[in-house]
Amino acid sequence: MKLPNILVTGTPGVGKSHLCKRLVEQCEFKWQNVSDIVSEHGFVEEYDEEFECPVLDEDKLLDYLEPIMQQGGNVVEYHSSEFFPERWFDAVYVVRCATSLLFERLQARGYNERKVKSNMECEIFQIPLDEAKDSYRKEIIHELQSDKGSDLEDAMKEICEWLDTWRAANESKQ
Repeated sequence: MKLPNILVTGTPGVGKSHLCKRLVEQCEFKWQNVSDIVSEHGFVEEYDEEFECPVLDEDKLLDYLEPIMQQGGNVVEYHSSEFFPERWFDAVYVVRCATSLLFERLQARGYNERKVKSNMECEIFQIPLDEAKDSYRKEIIHELQSDKGSDLEDAMKEICEWLDTWRAANESKQ
């Protein structure tokens, strides 16, 4: 039986990569880190000087990911979710973080003041969560907290339980 595809999204700095790394180790998912894919394959339209980051060419990325997603067993990580086709995902996990911790994490990354402010606003106004709610069925969206180390363990437990339920529901379909 092929594994489901999962999207892990949230504001930069909330802990998406830590979660994805654990999912790859424990659940044998293939990690599709969108930022790495974009850099590796040059799926960039332009460079945003103000935010000091490349602007994604969504069409090229989606064309690249389509055959990979059809195989199943992927965990896709990105800070935005609205442009991914809903049909790709069996679950969407939105990682959240206390803003005081997020501020420290973003500063530690060396983000400029404008980029820190923008990302803080995204978390405060729950932009990634609202984007997911606007783009996917509510029953596949899950919110996870990522403030302390035990939150990662709680998130892994929740996802593993979801995966067990998904497997049980889909065994009969094989």
